[in-house]
Amino acid sequence: MKGERCPHCRINPSHCICALRPDLPTQAGVCLLMADIEPLKPSNTGWLIADVVADTWAFGWARTEVDPGLLELLADPQWQPYVVFPGEFVTPGRVVNTLLPPEEGTPGKKPLFVLLDATWPEARKMFRKSPYLDRFPVLSLQPEQISRYRLRRSRRDDHFCTSEVGALCLELAGETRAAQALEAWLDVFSLHYLRAKNQLPPLWDSEAHTRLQALAGSDAPKPQTPDALLF
Repeated sequence: MKGERCPHCRINPSHCICALRPDLPTQAGVCLLMADIEPLKPSNTGWLIADVVADTWAFGWARTEVDPGLLELLADPQWQPYVVFPGEFVTPGRVVNTLLPPEEGTPGKKPLFVLLDATWPEARKMFRKSPYLDRFPVLSLQPEQISRYRLRRSRRDDHFCTSEVGALCLELAGETRAAQALEAWLDVFSLHYLRAKNQLPPLWDSEAHTRLQALAGSDAPKPQTPDALLF
């Protein structure tokens, strides 16, 4: 069984967490733009967002071509896209720190958070070389907490893994329960991933498990296969 992984949670089958996957209603959407090999990394946390947020799409990023499905999603009138990126690297006029209010006399659009799922150098290149994103506001998050992600570390404490960014966006959209569930889901994933990697038995009664179970509102969540991801 060495090297074998569950096709859904990407953890060794002996430590599989699919049965714990939370099922919560959400209004916000997430669009993941993934660098070349990012989807192939077992430690990638972008997939965790799709487990919690029903309206999640994922597209591979390339400098020379754009997936037509991505352009169609960004043009969908039900969504207000926000490119999530540090404001210090962006022209000030594009930067927002809160969601835009609906225009007078028109119904509000649902927020669609565009996340660049890549290493920091790759994300900066993606931001510069994606002109189809230039017309959208850039949401610059200003979180106070330090990243708790333990699988891959940035050299800067203010750099967050993709799942953490997703949780911060959900919180900003007023979806607090979903944000907390995503945080707990990341903690459970990290715990099982590391215990499997270090050949330790699975742990099913940690504080993260208890927190996730309370947020999910069910004693026995049923496993579900992510079906909202589009490539």
